[in-house]
Order: sequence, then C-alpha cells, then structure tokens
Amino acid sequence: MPTESRSTVSHASLSGADDIVRRMQALQSQAPIEIVAIGVSTGGPQALTEVIPYLPANLAVPVVIVQHMPQTFTGALAASLNVKSVVTVVEGQHGQTLEAGMVYIAPGGKQMKIVQQSQRPAPSLLMLDDPPENYCKPSVDYLFRSVAHLYANRALGVIMTGMGADGVRGLRLMKQQGAKILAQDAASCVVFGMPHPSKSMCWAATFMDCAASW
Repeated sequence: MPTESRSTVSHASLSGADDIVRRMQALQSQAPIEIVAIGVSTGGPQALTEVIPYLPANLAVPVVIVQHMPQTFTGALAASLNVKSVVTVVEGQHGQTLEAGMVYIAPGGKQMKIVQQSQRPAPSLLMLDDPPENYCKPSVDYLFRSVAHLYANRALGVIMTGMGADGVRGLRLMKQQGAKILAQDAASCVVFGMPHPSKSMCWAATFMDCAASW
C-alpha cells in the first residue's frame, strides 16, 4: 500500500496504469507470466521513471531490475522510484523472498540472481560477490540466466536503454526457454545499444515506448 509520503497519482498515470494492465492481460492470455525481469543502463533512471510509476497497485507478479550503477546509487534510485509509485520499490536484499507487486533493484557492486530454496515456498534473491560480467556488476546477463532457468516460459524479459551488450546472452536463453521479450524502441532510448536487434537479438520482440511499457 502507498504511504502518505508518496506522490498523488494523476489521472494521466491512472490511464497509463490501465494501459499496462491491458497489455499484461494480453501477454498473460498467451502463457502465464510469473515474473518481469528488466535490464537497463545509460539513461535508465529516467526510463524507469517513465515505467515503474505506471505499474498498478494490484500488479500480480514481482519485478526484478538490473540498472548499471555503482554501490550506494542503487539504493537512492529505489527510494526515489518508491515515492513516485504505488507499487513498493526496494533495493534487493540477500535472502529476500519475492512477492507480487514488489519491485527489486539489484544493489551496485553485487550480482543478483533468483533461486528456489527447498525450505521456502517462493523464490528468493541471492546477492553474491561473483566476478563482473560484460564489465558489469550487477550484470543483466547474470540475472536473466537465473530467470530463464527458474521460470522458463513463465517470464517476461525487458531490455531498455543502454550501451554495450549486457543482456544479450541472458535474453537468448530466456527466449530459448519460451519467455516473452520486449525491447525499448530507438526513439525513446538515450542509447539504442542494449535493445538494438542486431545486438540483443530480440527475436519476435515487441518494441515499446518507455511510457507505454507492458
């Protein structure tokens, strides 16, 4: 539930949330989605501001995000998005159980993955000190691999603005497992690198505008 410190949701935001609900329902009609995984880099904070505050309060899945950022900055980003949104946005913590309607941002300087532990009914987050991948820590590929292995075709992968190729291999694995893939369009990207079809191999992907998202 939103706290008193959060911004009032405007009529435009409500309309955007309704649009996202319709898009999610259309995707759910093809196969159930149990998680949304987002990878983003350069231009990411603004892009996420155009997406996360539009998510509806009754969002039925968790959202996990890798934003390329140094340590300490990811916590500030989560706090900023949280006060603008009706969903709860937090910096992910080691061992945290995933909950529907929650948004988890990978902490800078750690690799974040999702695992299913036998003693817990729901998947949880692990924050590990594994080496950088694609010179990135956190790495989009690292997170997407765990999503592919655990959720298979029950996941939605979203690749957004950023330079480089982090996320390419993870998206490939997610797609092979039957996950749905969305990519931000060139017009709304600060850097159309990570989402570029020739780099991210967005097979059968739907290009999206930030503000229209899912």
